[in-house]
Amino acid sequence: MAGIGARIVGLVLVFGMVMMPSLAKDYTVGDTSGWATGVDYTTWTSDKTFAVGDKLVFNYGSGHTVDEVSGSDYKSCTTGNSITSDSSGATTIPLKTAGTHYFICGVVGHCGMGMKLSVTVGSGSTAAAPAGKGASTPPSTDGSNTTVDTPAVTTPTATSTGLGTSLSSSPIMALMTTAGVVLSVLVLS
Repeated sequence: MAGIGARIVGLVLVFGMVMMPSLAKDYTVGDTSGWATGVDYTTWTSDKTFAVGDKLVFNYGSGHTVDEVSGSDYKSCTTGNSITSDSSGATTIPLKTAGTHYFICGVVGHCGMGMKLSVTVGSGSTAAAPAGKGASTPPSTDGSNTTVDTPAVTTPTATSTGLGTSLSSSPIMALMTTAGVVLSVLVLS
């Protein structure tokens, strides 16, 4: 009898490990416009909720870069102090930590023309809240491309990656863990 219970617990745990990573999302920055001048990235982020484990996919032509920068360098469009930089034309940035992450194009003048992106990453899994339940910030009148810290949230239209990295705060993971513990107690009793 204990062998059957152990198999059930094993199946529950395997199911949890296989299903949980599918919650991570890939977000193509700027959608079909990609990473380019003339795109309003504040509007692009306004209906998305980013979480640890998600990825940002930057697609762009030659003559651009994706530089992760500090908040002050983002605000002032300062180049040359990047945390990371890539100019391959296809840059994928895994969102590994919660908090606000800042990206600019390191080519002189491009950040000032709007090639700047700020994303606020939550610590939990990507989840949608009811539409219209967020505050919005009007676009800046000083020419900067500021972001909305508390956007209205809808279901993201991103694709599943199958590569989640931080799922400890996921309600589904909690449910799966609880189910595994309950089954273990029942089987061992």
